[in-house]
Amino acid sequence: MPAPEAVLVLNSGSSSIKFGLFDISAAEPVLLCKGLLDEHENKPRLVVRDAAGNSLFDKQRADSDTDSGHLFAEVLAFIEDRFGQGSLRAVGHRIVHGGPDHSGPIVLTDDVTTKLEALTPLAPLHQPRSLAPIRAISAIRPALTQIACFDTAFHHGLAPPASRFAIPRRYEARGVRRYGFHGLSFEYVAGRLAEIAPELAAKRTVIAHLGNGASLCALRDGRSVDTTMGLTPLDGLVMGTRSGTIDPGVLLYLQQHEKMSVEDVQHLLYHQSGLLGVSGLSSDMRTLLASRDAAAREAVDLFVFRAAQQIAMMATTLGGLDCVVFTGGIGEHACEIRGAIGERLGWLGMRIDASANVAARERISDGDSAVDVFVIPTNEEMTIARHCAALLRERHAA
Repeated sequence: MPAPEAVLVLNSGSSSIKFGLFDISAAEPVLLCKGLLDEHENKPRLVVRDAAGNSLFDKQRADSDTDSGHLFAEVLAFIEDRFGQGSLRAVGHRIVHGGPDHSGPIVLTDDVTTKLEALTPLAPLHQPRSLAPIRAISAIRPALTQIACFDTAFHHGLAPPASRFAIPRRYEARGVRRYGFHGLSFEYVAGRLAEIAPELAAKRTVIAHLGNGASLCALRDGRSVDTTMGLTPLDGLVMGTRSGTIDPGVLLYLQQHEKMSVEDVQHLLYHQSGLLGVSGLSSDMRTLLASRDAAAREAVDLFVFRAAQQIAMMATTLGGLDCVVFTGGIGEHACEIRGAIGERLGWLGMRIDASANVAARERISDGDSAVDVFVIPTNEEMTIARHCAALLRERHAA
């Protein structure tokens, strides 16, 4: 069997990196294997499974190994051992913030990486994590092509007034505007919706990516026209540990009267707020839904309230609402949350079928609903693989 034309996709989170290896020799990428670089533990662990979920490789870093880059070396060695020398064509990375300059995937150079590192203040929780593997792999395989795919790119066409803050225009000229995030997820789900229900492709749709990070995207003709995150991934919905939308006067109060430093406020808003801050218990929706604690219930209620409120806000941008799609860890798996949001949006004609919702069927709206409601699992790694395949073909053709 000939070696595949493979692309390794890395999707970096706050304490782990999901990855997938895709064969891009055909028109549509095919998943060869997937895995996780888990750094939750004191000794980070590498796990690789085939497309069916069967274990292929499982290794924990030794106590003496203080260089996490060795785990990337293990991944690359595993790929060559299993699929053959020269099978790996490129590594694709999910980069959270692309700033004003990047509307699509780009081959990474040292200069590009340095410029992306300069955007860290706009995504301090995410940007360093998504850029660290680039440096590590460059040190191991300097000749290997690496490609950046941006969470902001799907929203690059956002225009005023949706893209604008009500502050002096000189700051907008410096790039202070609403960018939006979760774009790789929204792009995949929008494409999947067009396959499932092509009659809705041109309709007014809101995709709700609900997870530890959460945001909404308003789609018209399959394109983003509004979203709940702004300059940074901190704005919008209540999240696992992030506050979402907050009165800026609260930030002034914390600094002026609580004497908190900028760093303290940043840590509070990114790491101690959201579901964790309100519940005082957990950032995990599953834990909160299972709890009988009053504060846990209040955190869930706030999450639902803000999600429904901001879906209605997206409907205002769209001039109506024809379709809502739930995705992300909470959106795909928490039927209680989907049902509660549906109840709050009943005034918009949204009706969720209870049995379809509990079963997490693809379409969960009932026959009387004026709004079509879907549950579509996202696949950011597939989106990145598609972008990498297209870019490599363009380079080959040139």
